[in-house]
Amino acid sequence: MGSEMLAALESSVLSQALPAVTQWFEEWEQVLSRFRYDSELTWLNQTHDRPVWVSEVLWDVFQTALKAEEMTDGLVTPTVLNSMIDAGYDRPFEELKNLDPPGRYLIDNETAPLTEIHTNRTDRTITLPKGIGLDFGGVAKGWAAHQAMERMQVEGPALVDAAGDIAISGPRADGSPWQIGVADPFHKGEEIEVLFLNGCGVATSGKDRRRWMRDGALKHHIINPLTNQPAETDVLTVTVIAPNVMLAEAAAKAAFIQGSGPGLEWIEAHPEFAALFVLDDGQMVYSQMMEEYL
Repeated sequence: MGSEMLAALESSVLSQALPAVTQWFEEWEQVLSRFRYDSELTWLNQTHDRPVWVSEVLWDVFQTALKAEEMTDGLVTPTVLNSMIDAGYDRPFEELKNLDPPGRYLIDNETAPLTEIHTNRTDRTITLPKGIGLDFGGVAKGWAAHQAMERMQVEGPALVDAAGDIAISGPRADGSPWQIGVADPFHKGEEIEVLFLNGCGVATSGKDRRRWMRDGALKHHIINPLTNQPAETDVLTVTVIAPNVMLAEAAAKAAFIQGSGPGLEWIEAHPEFAALFVLDDGQMVYSQMMEEYL
């Protein structure tokens, strides 16, 4: 998934689950990656106007994406694939960041609501309209972190961090909360806050890491589906705490796209969320609920 992963488990016996985490992520990557030519998602994206049978993993991630789109009124959607490629994100980021200009572009950068994609739950098929492709970058890491955490928690308190999308099963073995540092986007290796968390999810979205130059302009990977372009926002990063990591991931992206003013209002309208915004000018903005976790 193009990022580092961390799995932590507190157990009094030798873990059976922990050594399997790498294998789980490899299996999910083979289903969900748009950068692997032989992945299931790549096959789906190459087939249009006819139903394609999909695995339980891809179906479940698609349903997670549908819930994210509904919750965010369309701001978080996987149908931004062509817009992502049009912005230059057409290959794994480690290859992309060394290119100026980036690689190939698509002229057609259509997006569509997921409700316009035909699905059949009984047959577990998905039919993509012509011109529409899926990119699960907005939900896959959170989904994977949550799945791994659920498998591990049968052996003890567990935490899974998938590139900043963190799933936490509950308190630590001694009843204390997990301490999660919020990275300082201006100073590598430093933290701006420490969160004290029990059973929940936390995720950070931002333009501080996955960004590149195209035609002399700085681009990043979070697309605003209203413009089909990288979101223009005064937010550098936003960290959200939610009941689970999938909700946190979607909420963080929605708040980032909207910007600090509307984004904070949107967070406050959802009392199940708490958020910390770091703005381009270095200002830090906290939602009312964030105080509970500091």
